[in-house]
Amino acid sequence: MREHLDIADVEARTKIRAKYLRALENEEFGMLPGPTFVKTFLRTYAEALGLDPQVLVEEYRATYEPREETEQLQPLGPTAVARDRRRVGPPRGPWVAIAVAVIAVVAVLAVIGLVSGGGDDSNKPTGSTPEANKPKQKPKKQKEKTTPAPQAVTLRIVPGNQIYVCLDTGAGSPIKFEGILDGPRTFRAGKLLRVNLGKTDVQLTKNGKPVSVPPGPEPVGFTFTPTITKPLALGDRPCA
Repeated sequence: MREHLDIADVEARTKIRAKYLRALENEEFGMLPGPTFVKTFLRTYAEALGLDPQVLVEEYRATYEPREETEQLQPLGPTAVARDRRRVGPPRGPWVAIAVAVIAVVAVLAVIGLVSGGGDDSNKPTGSTPEANKPKQKPKKQKEKTTPAPQAVTLRIVPGNQIYVCLDTGAGSPIKFEGILDGPRTFRAGKLLRVNLGKTDVQLTKNGKPVSVPPGPEPVGFTFTPTITKPLALGDRPCA
């Protein structure tokens, strides 16, 4: 009221649905997906109004958040994250067969040359040329170009519908992004990128390769490096 704003104005600023803003105002926290969303939305709402978000979050934790929640946190189970660590090398099977065939042809040509060269010039068949007795050269193997390992993390997020997302570049680092996504977006970082997702209805692609997201109603989190992808426990996720 002091800012002369209504719910629609705050919804446009924070990208938080109006029904969730009303639930925060009325302390009806059961209407929100979970404690993580409550604390995140409290921070975003407070910052939009110029208030101290830490005071509101601590008051919520002391009044409404069960103590057992932080004691019974269970890390996510292993995910079916695809890790292709095979090194691509030049194929050997076909080249071995070609080399054997070339050696056999050279041997046959050498025997024919020895037999035909043992008599007089009159016994040599007409039309024979020195070039016909030259051994064939082995084809040179072409070196295959190897793709260098990526040096940074490029993460593309494609939500199925509106989804809460929070990213940073490591514990204690500034928040890179926090808010609601309703469309595809790409984020880039150097050696490390951590993400906290409010839903599993999302497609993730890291450096052009898909990331497997386990289905379920609970939020998920990941930590990414240029070569490694692994799940992130709830207490270690950004904005948690």
